[in-house]
Amino acid sequence: MKYRVYHQLERFYEENIGTLFVPPKLENALDEIFQNPLKESAIDTLSRQMKSGISDRKLAELVVSLYTDRRLCNVAHEDNAYHVPQIICSLGLIGGNAG
Repeated sequence: MKYRVYHQLERFYEENIGTLFVPPKLENALDEIFQNPLKESAIDTLSRQMKSGISDRKLAELVVSLYTDRRLCNVAHEDNAYHVPQIICSLGLIGGNAG
C-alpha cells in the first residue's frame, strides 16, 4: 500500500507542481511516507479509498489531512532516530613504560 500511494502521489505532485491542485504540505507528507512505515489506521483508510477509485487530487488531500493530524506514519522520535555517530570524548595516553 505504501508503495502504491507514494508513487501515485509522487507522479501527481510532479505533474502538478506549481498549481493550485497540489496541497501545500504534500511534499512533507511524501517525505514522511518515504522515510517511515504507515500506521495501520492509515493503511485501512487509504486502501479503502484506493479501492473505491479515489482521484489523485482527493488522495493528495486525504494524505495531507492524515499527515497534519499525525495519523499517517509511525514516526521515530528524535531520540530514537538514527543519527551519525559523534565522538563525545577522546582519551589519549602519553608516555608510560611500554615494554
